Amino acid sequence: MSDGHQHNGHERVPGRQRRRFPGISSRAYEHPADRSALVALRKLSGFDTVFKALSGLLPERSLRLLFLSDSVRVSDRQFAHLNDMLRDACYILDLQKVPPMYVNQDPNPNAMCIGLDEPIIVVTTGLVELLDEEEMRAVVGHEVGHALSGHSVYRTVLLFLTSLAVRVAWIPLGNVAIMAIVTALREWFRKSELSADRAGLLVGQDVQASMRGLMKIAGGNHLHEMNVDAFLEQAEEYESGGDLRDSVLKILNVLPRSHPFTTVRAAELKKWAASRDFQRIMDGHYPRREDDKEASVRDSWRESASTYADEMRTSKDPLMKLVSDIAGGAGDLGGRVRRGFGGFTGAKPGPSRPDGAGHGDGDGDGDTDGNPPRDQA
Repeated sequence: MSDGHQHNGHERVPGRQRRRFPGISSRAYEHPADRSALVALRKLSGFDTVFKALSGLLPERSLRLLFLSDSVRVSDRQFAHLNDMLRDACYILDLQKVPPMYVNQDPNPNAMCIGLDEPIIVVTTGLVELLDEEEMRAVVGHEVGHALSGHSVYRTVLLFLTSLAVRVAWIPLGNVAIMAIVTALREWFRKSELSADRAGLLVGQDVQASMRGLMKIAGGNHLHEMNVDAFLEQAEEYESGGDLRDSVLKILNVLPRSHPFTTVRAAELKKWAASRDFQRIMDGHYPRREDDKEASVRDSWRESASTYADEMRTSKDPLMKLVSDIAGGAGDLGGRVRRGFGGFTGAKPGPSRPDGAGHGDGDGDGDTDGNPPRDQA
C-alpha cells in the first residue's frame, strides 16, 4: 500500500490507501495490439540507442527548453498536490525515475508524455481546473503508464520515421505508402491510449473517478448535469446503431484521430475493470518487468490477432457483422449490402432470397449478442 512510504526521498501522503505493484511490467495492462508492437520493438537490439543518438535531429531539446521557460514545473513548491500525485503514481507502478512534469497555460484540457532521452509529462491548466483530485490522479497515472510502457520513445521514433518518409513522397506510390504507415501508427496510438487508461485505473484504483474524468473531458465541468450510465449508453448506441453507411462514416471519422472517442474509452475501461485480468493484477498476480526480455513476439502477435478476431465476431457494428458473416460464409450478402447502403440511392430494399439464407436486415438489429467491439474508436 502507498500509505506514508518514502519514495525518492519524499514522504508519500496519498488521499487514501492504494495497492502497490512492485516490479510490474507494462505488459500487465497493455492492450494486446499495443503489447504486440512494443514486445517486437523491444526485441530489436540497439533500436532505442540508435534513435536516441539521433535525438538532436528532433525538436526534443527545443520542447524541453520551451516548457522550462514558458510553463510551470511541478515540484514541492509549485503545484504541490500534482507533485504528490506524480510521485505516488510512480510509487504504485514502481517507476524508479520520476519524470519531470509541467503545467502549461492552455484552456483546452489535455495531457501528454513526450521525449526520447527522458520522458516529460505536460498537463494543461484547462485539465487541472476541470478535474477533481481523484479524476486528476487517474490522468497522472495515465501519463506515467505511457512512460512505463515506453510509448514516448517509440511514438517519437515512429513519428520521426513518418516525417522522414514524407520527404520522399515524390517516389511513385509514395503517398499511398505513407498513408498506410500513418494509418497503422494512428491505430497503434489509439490502442496505446487504451493501455494508458488502464494504467490510470491501476494508479487511481477508483473506476468511478476514471469514468467521471472521461465524461468531463467530453462534456465539461457540469457533472450535476451528466450521468455515467447514460454516458456509457452512448458508447453502446455508437457501436451498434445505424446501418452500413454509419459504419463507413465511423471509420472515416476515426482515421485522422490519435485517440479513441471518449465514450468508447469509457466503455473499454469499464469492461477491463470488470475483467479477470484486472482482478488478477489487483490480487498481485501480474507479469514482472524482469521477464520482459523473455516475452515471445509470436505469442504477443497471436494474442493480438485473436483479440481482433473476437472483436469482429462479437461486434454489433453493422459492417463488422457483415464482414464476420462473409468470413463465415453467410448467404444473401449482396442483398444485405444493398439494404445497408440503400439510403445513398433512395432505392427500396428488395425481398430476401427465399432460400432461408441471410436473416440479418443490415440495420444493426440482428440477433448477434456479443459485447461491443474493443476497437471502434
